[in-house]
Formats: sequence, structure tokens, C-alpha cells
Amino acid sequence: MLRGGAPWEKLKRSFELCMDAGADIVSIESIGGKELHDQGLMYGEFRAITFALGVLAPRDMGWLWDHISQMCLANGRVVPGGDTACGFGNTAMQLAHQKMLPEVLAAVVRAMSAVRSLIAFEHGAIGPSKDCAYEGPFIKAITGCPISMEGKSATCAHFSPLGNIAAAMCDLWSNESVQNVRLLSGSAPEAYTELLTYDCRLMNVAASKGQAALFRDWLTESDEWLSPQAAVLSPVAAYRIAEAIVAADSDYQRTIAAGSAAVSILKDGIASGRLKLSGREQQWLERIEKELCSLPAKEDDLRNEMLEQHGQVFDPASYGWGEF
Repeated sequence: MLRGGAPWEKLKRSFELCMDAGADIVSIESIGGKELHDQGLMYGEFRAITFALGVLAPRDMGWLWDHISQMCLANGRVVPGGDTACGFGNTAMQLAHQKMLPEVLAAVVRAMSAVRSLIAFEHGAIGPSKDCAYEGPFIKAITGCPISMEGKSATCAHFSPLGNIAAAMCDLWSNESVQNVRLLSGSAPEAYTELLTYDCRLMNVAASKGQAALFRDWLTESDEWLSPQAAVLSPVAAYRIAEAIVAADSDYQRTIAAGSAAVSILKDGIASGRLKLSGREQQWLERIEKELCSLPAKEDDLRNEMLEQHGQVFDPASYGWGEF
């Protein structure tokens, strides 16, 4: 249940209490569509992944962010920050890290997930986006809004193959979450706060010396072609994927366009010799490209297919659909 009942009332009350307690910015890691997306990831069902990211998630995002923005407007002081596709893109990233699914799939999912996160900005969010939204560079390329990012300094929360490139376009730098455990130096939150401080000092000095672009390029070059997940997050790749998104006519077509652009970037990297992939990863990339090309032009056609195959997994009413 996403649009009513106890879960929604608790979530709404949580926002109200955070605002009353003095929050300056409110954001959320929403998961509309995740019930089908997780299944799609685990079974390699690319059509289910696309439907979750391109149809279910956008419908939930528009509804949810209309409400969040209205709450912020009524408060008069709190800024609506943004959403994050952590439940989609980061789930794929961590499963790929554990060798449970291909890295190229995680990379393409990352690009496709930007469309559902963009909808927050189309429905009132103004940034900064939430730190675990690794799709932030795409959002920034499209909206110009500030983004918060995390990477190498967030190893306390998760490992990733893109620790440096994540900082290439950030406006705020974060480590997301740190457990309060004891280290040799002190508590983990203290240690990671120091780590962030040094990172931010370096970023600010590079900017003050007029060398921000050079520092950005070093961060990018150190990661870009070591992983397909990093390759789609470079400033050049982010702009290319952003162009594909804004050129499409609907959220569904935008999601497909983002995936196709990501595949093209990865194939260009392979062709140039910069990106080295195993035979299995390359097979998966070819399969993903074929799957993208085989998707129906109209989302209604895919919706009918998904209702028949996975109608027991998601509740149409939670996405604004009545009886079929």
C-alpha cells in the first residue's frame, strides 16, 4: 500500500515531525516499483526491470513528491531536497559487487534509474539531492540543481567501484551513514567526520585556486574505465545520458533512452580498448541491448504483459490504476 492506510500516514507524520523539529531540507529514499525491480534483478528479467523503473516508479514519484512539496510549501521554511534511486541502483551495485549479477546490468540500471529520480525535481524538489543518489550527475546535467554525493569516503556504509568519480560533479560530499562503533582513533562517526573534513578542504582549495576542473578530471580519470559502473558516471557520459533523457517524450521512453545511451557508452569504451570486460559481461551487454530494442513502443503494451506475468507482485491501485 503506497497511497493510503497506515504506511502512508506514518510516512507523512514522519515528514511533519522532522519539519517541526527544525529540519532545513527533507529528502527520501523512496521505493515505489522496488517490489518488481528486485525480482527482475535477481532473475535477470530486463522487461520487468524496465517496467519497474520506467512505469511504476515514475507514477509513484509524481504522486509522492506532489505531497512532499506541498508539505514544504505549507511549512514555509523547509526545502524539498530530492529523492534517491538507492533501492534500485545501489541494490544492483551491491549485488554486482557480490558477483550475483553482471556489472554491466548494474551500470545500465544506474542510468535508467535517473528518470524516476528526475521526477522529484519536476514535482517541486530543488536540491541538494540525497547523497546516495549516484544518479545525481544526470540530474545535475539536466536541472542544474546542486547534488550531494558519496563515494570513497562512504566505505563505512558500502563498497563501490566508483569512489573517486562520484566526487567529480558534487556540490556536497557525504559518507551517508556510520555505525557508532569504537575504532583505534576514536568513535567511527568522529573518524569519518575527520575524513570528510580533509576531503572538503582539498575540494575547496582546488576551487579557490581555479583548478576545480583539473581536480574533476583527475577524479574522473582515476575511475572512469576501471568499471562499467564508473564509465556511465563521468561528466561526458552523464551529459550524453542526460541528452538522451530529455530528448524522449515520456518517462517510459526516457528510461529506455537512458539505458540505450549507457549501453552505447560502454560499447564505445570496449571498442576503443579503454574498457576491459570479461566475455560473460560482454554477452550480458549484448543481451541488454537486444532487450532494449525489443521493448514495446507503448508502455500500455508492456503494462498488460507485466500484469499477466507479475500481477501478483505489485498492486495496481498503489500506482493510480483501477480495475482492468
